[in-house]
Amino acid sequence: MEISNFDDARAAVRGGAAPEDAAAALVDAMTEDERLWCLDGDAPTWAGLDFLQKGGYHRAPFRAGSIERIGMPGLAFADGPRGCVVGNATAFPVSMARGATWDPELEERVGDVIGRELRAVGANLTGAVCVNLLRHPAWGRAQETYGEDPLHVGELGAALTRGLQHHVLACVKHYACNSMENARFSVDIDVEEVALHEIYLPHFKRIVDEGVACVMSAYNSVNGEWAGQNRSLLTEVLREEWDFAGFVISDFIFGIRDAAASLAAGLDVEMPYRMVRAGHLRHALDHGAASWADVDSSVIRIVSALLRFDGVLSAPPSPRGVLGAPGHRALAREVAARSAVLLRNQAIDGVPVLPFTRDSRIAVIGRLAASVNIGDGGSSDVWDLACRTVLDGVRESVADASYDDGTDRRRAAALANSADIALVVVGHTSVDEGEYIGETDPSLGRLFPAADDPDLVARFEAELADLPATSVPEHLVRRPAGFSVGGDRTSLRLHDADVELVRAVARANPRTVVAIQTGSAVVMSEWIDGVAAVIQCWYGGCEAGPGLADVLLGRVNPSARLPFSVPFDESELPPFDREARSFTYDRWHGWWHLRRTGTAAAFPFGFGLSYTTFELVDAAVTLDGSAIVVAGSVRNTGERDGADVVQVYATLPDPGAPERLVGFERVEIPSGGTSPYRITVPTARLETRDPRSHAWRRPAGTHRITVARHAGDSRGLSQELSL
Repeated sequence: MEISNFDDARAAVRGGAAPEDAAAALVDAMTEDERLWCLDGDAPTWAGLDFLQKGGYHRAPFRAGSIERIGMPGLAFADGPRGCVVGNATAFPVSMARGATWDPELEERVGDVIGRELRAVGANLTGAVCVNLLRHPAWGRAQETYGEDPLHVGELGAALTRGLQHHVLACVKHYACNSMENARFSVDIDVEEVALHEIYLPHFKRIVDEGVACVMSAYNSVNGEWAGQNRSLLTEVLREEWDFAGFVISDFIFGIRDAAASLAAGLDVEMPYRMVRAGHLRHALDHGAASWADVDSSVIRIVSALLRFDGVLSAPPSPRGVLGAPGHRALAREVAARSAVLLRNQAIDGVPVLPFTRDSRIAVIGRLAASVNIGDGGSSDVWDLACRTVLDGVRESVADASYDDGTDRRRAAALANSADIALVVVGHTSVDEGEYIGETDPSLGRLFPAADDPDLVARFEAELADLPATSVPEHLVRRPAGFSVGGDRTSLRLHDADVELVRAVARANPRTVVAIQTGSAVVMSEWIDGVAAVIQCWYGGCEAGPGLADVLLGRVNPSARLPFSVPFDESELPPFDREARSFTYDRWHGWWHLRRTGTAAAFPFGFGLSYTTFELVDAAVTLDGSAIVVAGSVRNTGERDGADVVQVYATLPDPGAPERLVGFERVEIPSGGTSPYRITVPTARLETRDPRSHAWRRPAGTHRITVARHAGDSRGLSQELSL
């Protein structure tokens, strides 16, 4: 069958042709200019940046590779990960909150809703799968990932990918070693092979194995080469070792530095504008500095991905009215409740402070209690018009709720003294942490073109004229615009004013509950002993208030577990330099670092309380072919139904190697009852990297397998297994 347009290629695939073969035939039918057109965004740079400054990120997807002559639909990118960023969509709790659920099934449901809303606004590709490892909780974009452990992060990211790809192409980002924000355009990460492959890449591979369509490269440099033109990462690891069949896009605007080098390294699409490649790639091809064979390979990968997912992308999208649908908001509320981590719940007069009852008199205190605080104001921001605050949630749940913003501590303390329970809401906002541009390397200015093509600008402006309206949420009016705030945190502690407010309220009312809104760990050592209860409720999305109220009143029994370690003091963590030009990443951060140094965590990785109590009854470890089966049961020893998270850790024969989380399962257990668990651990999760052969070694020797309720659990059940 002759293939001269995209419909021909689609028909060939539906008739049994391999997508790669049909794509290659279509590329043969393209002109040189059409092939080059596929290798960057469709929009002009300066006009595109002007649109971006006017809220364009939230008004339309970014298009690339659309060719009218051959009916090539191209790509239409809209971001995530806490919801569709185009239009007035549903804002879910941030990824870190969803990581705290330890529930891949729930995350797949979130992905399905986000994907549905993305298709409704015309997107077919999303960068919602952000899985950079939380090496240090000061990282400004910590909220966009799931935690500090590669197994945990990979399973949650794979689940989101499955859900999204019911509707759109998913893109996993930022590949690789991107976990500091202020220095992201200039820092070189030095990481040796074992640490790279055992710590910083396994979660990416897990998502590649899940079938993700696209990978986004990072801004930073890895081992001396920018990630967007790093052949070792993009070709040798991603394609040759992992057999990735999809395509690679750059991070936006400053994602590549050299047109020819990025093409040769294996980066397929420069996003989002006609910028570096449009200005330099043709010249490089004409003078032998770049290869047409590499051009064709990139275009084939893009086209074959569109053909592979044609059944999904050809399905009719939901109408735009699906954005913020009642069912979507109900899921957001469920996630907000399921993600709240109960860290402390002391008894006063013999009764735990939480949950409280509907007839309790509640004093709600703190500026954040009445604020819409859904997280970073950068590329992950969602313009949800119907966000409900903590104060909203409490007022609809109890008969007597009073409020003070906490700016006058004496007044706040007086209100707390008059109530049965004082709920103090403190934490961070997009001003404290998030995506950051600020002052960048002046040399990046040379990447911009001198001017746009006038014909391209005219076409772009005509497209903008047809865009549907998108409303700006009221809460954005008071928020600083742009990307010059946020960034990496300078402290892991609460603001001084928040600490003093907590202390003042706790002195006035012993039944003080502190709710913390933030993106990652908060050091609490200077105030936690003075309060009765602490709950980490994150940036909780559009239903943050009602979701938290569901937990506070016991309608939902808390089941979330920390996706990272919380230290007593910042000095107990590895160093973090947000202005670094070079930095070394090793195998030791988070719970591994604390175990290695013999330091107890204030709250360990995997920890969380409930309104009931649990105990591990038994654990049996057996070998079944290429998998380890860990089976046993958990008992609910309390008076409420609840859910626990059973975690499996492995100690390797090499005494110098970090322990590993190798499996987990969320288990529902009725009050007084016992429920079984069965966790299958592929033995590949115990492999170690051999830097001499650049390959994986099969596990051998005696491994200690421990079933626990958190890292370092003294009540964990261990068994040795020889492999």
